[in-house]
Amino acid sequence: MNFSIESKLPNLGTTIFTKMSKLAQEHNAINLSQGFPDFPPNQKLLELVKQGLDENHNQYAPLAGLISLRKTLAEKLYKSYGSRYSAEEEITITAGATQAIFTAISAFIRQDDEVIVFKPAYDCYEPAIELYGGKPILVEMKAPTYKIDWQEVSAKITSKTKMIVINTPHNPSGTVLEKEDLLQLQQLVENTNILILSDEVYEHLIYDDKKHQSVARFPKLAERSLITYSFGKTFHVTGWKVGYCVAPEELMKEFRKVHQYNVFCVNHPMQWALNEYLQKPEHYLELSTFYQEKRDYFLQQIKNSRLELIPAQGTYFQTASYKNITTEKDTDFALRLIKEKGLATIPVSVFNKDQKDELMLRFCFAKKKETLAKAAAIINSL
Repeated sequence: MNFSIESKLPNLGTTIFTKMSKLAQEHNAINLSQGFPDFPPNQKLLELVKQGLDENHNQYAPLAGLISLRKTLAEKLYKSYGSRYSAEEEITITAGATQAIFTAISAFIRQDDEVIVFKPAYDCYEPAIELYGGKPILVEMKAPTYKIDWQEVSAKITSKTKMIVINTPHNPSGTVLEKEDLLQLQQLVENTNILILSDEVYEHLIYDDKKHQSVARFPKLAERSLITYSFGKTFHVTGWKVGYCVAPEELMKEFRKVHQYNVFCVNHPMQWALNEYLQKPEHYLELSTFYQEKRDYFLQQIKNSRLELIPAQGTYFQTASYKNITTEKDTDFALRLIKEKGLATIPVSVFNKDQKDELMLRFCFAKKKETLAKAAAIINSL
């Protein structure tokens, strides 16, 4: 080029998920890295998409999404969490939860605003904050329990704090926030103008009889919160990139101002199909049992390995320490596992503050039993 550009994100490269999946393909490795299932969605859902196409639901959907779907979601939110959201004014269908998160941040974060982010964290939060001149304020959660120190959070809150980002069930650790955590958060932000962005894409993937503590359950938090959800994670269709955001009307007005010029609207036939599919609540209420069986199978298969772990409380990710195997950097060990053993994982340091290495790997167990069995055989050989 005969001209120069100045990057707005000079230190940002390709995501670790893209890198590891590419390497897995190159080395014909079992891919427990990127978070997607290797099994198909429910055939009924696929048939509904075809029906939506055949019935010509193929033009622009409304900006906020199909009103029929938004009404169904309003009912679902009330039945799940006792919270009432207006289908007309407080729910917007998005191109996946990542777009919802980006839109929420871009709608509210200005130059020099501070946003508290808990590390390890999913990698889309900080770049969006930085793009709009905000400053991520990082609070570290330590392996292997990944609990939040709310006193530390309190100490990090300043007059510049505009938003706190939470994620439960949590990627990458598989932990969940308890009721007491939400009550402490509620107390911290009371009498402030701080917003909450709550990433709850794994809301139905929660185990051992735990209850998902959605921000929507807590009225004083809900009134200042934007909450994001994902149909892709819920119904094994991550490639569809359809999710939604809920928020009080005044917050949603600002969200939609950005949304309309970001994507404007979202895939019409799939919205139609999802609304029909949601008419049977068992399609999402049975997910915790479905994925807990996969988690338990995977853990049973590797129980005699040298990994150390605490069973995931939610998501379809399991973190584990490999300190009994080697003390090499997690990025090096993960790379060696792909090239030498044929197994792709995610090194947790990439999610950590200053890439802190605690000798932890993340495994995705949203896989067929035969895939998990083959992966377990490799893990047991280490």
